[in-house]
Amino acid sequence: MRKTAYGCWPSPIGAALAAAHDGHPEWVGFVGDEVWWTEPRPAEGGRRALVRRTADGTEESVLPPPWNVRNRVIEYGGRPWTGVVADGSPLVVFTHFADQRLYRYEPGGEPRPLTPVSPVGGGLRWAEPRVDLTRGEVWCVLEEFTGDGPGDVRRVLAAVPLDGSAAEDRAAIRELDQERHRFVTGPRLSPDGRRAAWLGWDHPRMPWDGTELLVGEVGADGALHSVRTVAGGPEEAVAQAEWSPDGRLLYASDRDGWWNLYRDGVPLCTREEEFAGPLWKLGLRWFAPLDNGLIAVVHGRGSTLLGILDPESGEVVDAAGPWTEFASTLAAHGERIVAVGASPRTAHEVVELDTRTGRARAIGARHRDPVDPAYYPEPQIRVFAGPDGREVHAHVYPPHHPERTPDDGELPPYVIWAHGGPTSRVPLVLDLEIAYFTSRGIGVAEVNYGGSTGYGRAYRERLREQWGVVDVEDCAAVARALADEGTADPDRLAIRGGSAGGWTTAASLTTTDLYACGTIIYPVLDLTTWGPGETHDFESRYLESLIGPLAEVPARYAERSPTARADRLTVPFLLLQGLDDVICPPAQCERFLARIAGRGVPHAYLTFAGEGHGFRRADTMIRALEAELSLYAQVFGLTPVPEIPKVELRP
Repeated sequence: MRKTAYGCWPSPIGAALAAAHDGHPEWVGFVGDEVWWTEPRPAEGGRRALVRRTADGTEESVLPPPWNVRNRVIEYGGRPWTGVVADGSPLVVFTHFADQRLYRYEPGGEPRPLTPVSPVGGGLRWAEPRVDLTRGEVWCVLEEFTGDGPGDVRRVLAAVPLDGSAAEDRAAIRELDQERHRFVTGPRLSPDGRRAAWLGWDHPRMPWDGTELLVGEVGADGALHSVRTVAGGPEEAVAQAEWSPDGRLLYASDRDGWWNLYRDGVPLCTREEEFAGPLWKLGLRWFAPLDNGLIAVVHGRGSTLLGILDPESGEVVDAAGPWTEFASTLAAHGERIVAVGASPRTAHEVVELDTRTGRARAIGARHRDPVDPAYYPEPQIRVFAGPDGREVHAHVYPPHHPERTPDDGELPPYVIWAHGGPTSRVPLVLDLEIAYFTSRGIGVAEVNYGGSTGYGRAYRERLREQWGVVDVEDCAAVARALADEGTADPDRLAIRGGSAGGWTTAASLTTTDLYACGTIIYPVLDLTTWGPGETHDFESRYLESLIGPLAEVPARYAERSPTARADRLTVPFLLLQGLDDVICPPAQCERFLARIAGRGVPHAYLTFAGEGHGFRRADTMIRALEAELSLYAQVFGLTPVPEIPKVELRP
């Protein structure tokens, strides 16, 4: 082992390699016996490709560039495709990101539009399509803009003709029910086709605060009648609903403090763990009923596993294999289950479980080590003590290199990562962005601060009216603990995060003197303007729960905002922003920068044309990652190997 200062270790994990492996498979499903899914293509402009696994085990991309199977419903999107076998071959319906239209596609032909383009506001958008061959329709969620503002929008369940007759005619699209709620999920038809179930909720609630589970009768006219609420409410979040093969209603509710499963209102497996999660995208799926009456489940406390639940006994048997984390996408066909699994040593891959044999295997997007895995980080699952002794969950990734050891007595620099959401969680999986830093001798600690999901409703609600307080305190508690125990250098601590994590980063830099620098990525910075009119409709009232009702606590909105506290910022920072971001628009950054102008705080502001909320293009991710390393190199006095482009920090 060769002694070299932390942060200066040579690494084969470059920014280009990390960018090439960013993202993971999503939206798995069956088309007949074939498994299909979407996966990212950073080198192809960040598009999402639709991929199929044929009967002989071959993987092939279904549509060439520039087809981008993704949509903008609630801006975060929803399930963008579905498929069936018709006349012996696949028939697929998908949404294309560029124009947000629904398309019909049969292999060997060209995609044909099923829906028109609207010139009004954000136009017509579609999610969670489901093909009904009997009626010759696609049932889905329609998000329709009625004006130019982000809040001028309605959402309903709709049926689109499969024959293309609505491609230029909005009037040919049939609405299945009246507009009952501000937000809805896609309908789930009962096995006999006589009933449909879906979720609805309204401002100011978010779907993890409270939703209603609705059931309607499918009439002879194909519309939904006698709609009634069967579960949920303002303080009960139903996250998913499905029908069992015998026509009973299955759903995940947190009425007892954890997202557990119910069948016709009766609990199936009461545990202090989660069988669902936050509904950030329409169509996320944590459980799927099997034909034999068993239920495939993604469940856990913190990390999630793939298992089979026997609803009669309440027992769960987990799939054997190397995967320690499963994403919120799942599909079942006969006795086969497909999901997306990963581990600290493997990236996300498509996993199939055969319930007859109990055998699980990776069948798609298989992980292949792009470098010697000896360079991968070796994470630790930690629980720290926050203020008042409350638990703070975190993943700690110490610096790791197979051929380097630090200079005698040196402590490593550490970067605290605050995740987005904030109602979200960081999974413990192989992430080459983290390895980019740890293999160079910079530690990383991901914090699942109070407000994160995976630990029950009470943990999630610690952030209620405490955003900018609890998240900041919990990240600081982890940073201080690492420094106090001799794991991290107290003089070389940094913090970084994107979206809500960007807020936490900026709030931390303007309220504490703990960090030497920070990386703020497409953030919320000014609460007084981030809301109706400046951000998208889905989160436009989110601050009602995160900060408090504006009418009751208006001063709190200003007091908590990093923009209002910019005069307290004294350390260098990097600000990264997509110019097409409608969730956290560039105006947030511009107001913040105006407040620090002339104050002599070293900083860099990098913007990226064509990028929205979340970077998807390889060139963007490379530039952002190298700029972040350059910031730490300059502040911590490091000499990266090899040299990277220097980001200029200007006062």
